[in-house]
Amino acid sequence: MKKLITFLIAAAMFLIVAVACEDLTVAPTNEFTEENYWTSADKAEMVLNTAYGQMSNATYFFRDNALSDDAYLGRGNPASVGTISQGNHNASTARFSNQWNSHYSGIKTVHVFLENIDNVPNMNETLKNRMIAEARFIRAWHYFHLTNWFGGVPLFTQDITIDESQTISRSSHQEVINFVQSELEDIVSDLPANYEYGPNDIGRITRGAAIALNARVSLYDNDWNGVVNYTSQIMYDVENGDYELFPSYRGLFLPENENNSEVIFDFQYVTNNVTHNLMFDLAPLTAGARVNDMGPTRNLVNAYPMISGLSIDNPNSGYDENNPYVNRDPRLGATIVHHLSEWEDPDGTVRTIYIEPGTAPTDNAARDEFQGPGTNASQTGYYLKKYYDPSVPENFNSGLNLIVIRYADILLMHAEAQNELNQMNEQVWNETIRPIRERAGLESGAYGFNASWSQNDLREVIRNERRVELAMEGLRIHDIRRWEIAEDVLNGPVHGAPYGQPTDNIGMILTERSFNPARDYLWPIPLAELDLNNNLEQNPGY
Repeated sequence: MKKLITFLIAAAMFLIVAVACEDLTVAPTNEFTEENYWTSADKAEMVLNTAYGQMSNATYFFRDNALSDDAYLGRGNPASVGTISQGNHNASTARFSNQWNSHYSGIKTVHVFLENIDNVPNMNETLKNRMIAEARFIRAWHYFHLTNWFGGVPLFTQDITIDESQTISRSSHQEVINFVQSELEDIVSDLPANYEYGPNDIGRITRGAAIALNARVSLYDNDWNGVVNYTSQIMYDVENGDYELFPSYRGLFLPENENNSEVIFDFQYVTNNVTHNLMFDLAPLTAGARVNDMGPTRNLVNAYPMISGLSIDNPNSGYDENNPYVNRDPRLGATIVHHLSEWEDPDGTVRTIYIEPGTAPTDNAARDEFQGPGTNASQTGYYLKKYYDPSVPENFNSGLNLIVIRYADILLMHAEAQNELNQMNEQVWNETIRPIRERAGLESGAYGFNASWSQNDLREVIRNERRVELAMEGLRIHDIRRWEIAEDVLNGPVHGAPYGQPTDNIGMILTERSFNPARDYLWPIPLAELDLNNNLEQNPGY
């Protein structure tokens, strides 16, 4: 068992942020202010690994896909996704305070660690510097996500008192971004490359992870030169890490291939100890799932091109409405369960999933058929396959790691930035989009660079490539926000497969989404925080 996971389990026994308060001093520190605690590197590492554990939230990882146009959540309201996607949220919506508190809880743990690490006697200096760098990465991670959702937020770099937390003001978004990027730049030299960690430390933050996160920060801030700078450091300098695309797209998300050459940073889990089970409500019912509460949308399914690389609305693509899943991009079948998909059970049995009403040959198979919104079967006519663990025990309690940053994303970021700088050419294409499509299994005609494409043509190609390659990995909502197209894709009906009524020329209409561009590009500062601190100003529209 990996050392990181071992310490995560131990740290969970006395998690320093067991219950988050509604202010910025969200964790008790009495356990860690005693003089006799900071007596060894192992005890310090236990606190650091508590901070690691506070980064991970499987519910947000999966459910946030339904904040975008890639998925629809039609049962319940976990993580307030339904409320937000329909535009019915306000500053009292639970998700906002929960997200705010979880990030500041993580920041609190980092500050406790940083302010006590020097108290550990006779600690190896290289190890100490590495652990400090890991902690600073985690703090930068939290601040990046806070400012990405809320805009300007309170920025502080040491543990603060309750009184201080109730008077601190918001720093600007740019001030937070500057801090995050400066931190990530500063810690790179103290972090090992991925190949420098031993087997007991696999999953820890690496030099490559810090550079890759800086690339993502630059991407979300439309800093194209910054994106090219950081992605180039990953692509061309092996001293920063040895990364490459994993040969199999489907295999990338299987437990036997965890920590493979494509993974730059992931949330670490281990079967029977640290697990997630969100697939219990996302997989087909005949696979042992409980009910289906969220499914991919028709809009996402239609985004996958034909195996030739041509979009399904291209008259030369060969797309057949009566056989819509034939000769499609293989990533569709690796990500989404559609009618007549093949499914592998834990015992290795491969069988067909029947979703179109009235087609199932047996009563058991009929459980997967679309039965209409509000029923146990799929709400959209599709199920999720990506992150299904065929070795999963009962109730889908999986130890499969959740990949947060991978090398394909680096290539896609690099391609997008080069195009926005009007520097996309055949060489850049062949280093980025081409290998991704080759790995996906598209036909060779889809690999080539088309010199007649305009910058806008390339923009659409790259954006769609990003969508299908990274589908259901929690990134789409951030992409449509930074592209400022949310009002175009998050307003109006949500479509599922073409079953049931009412339908239009796209497919079944499930609900209406609402996105107000004057308000919804930022989340509101939680009302509870405003009540505690008069110096916090609310975002526009709330």
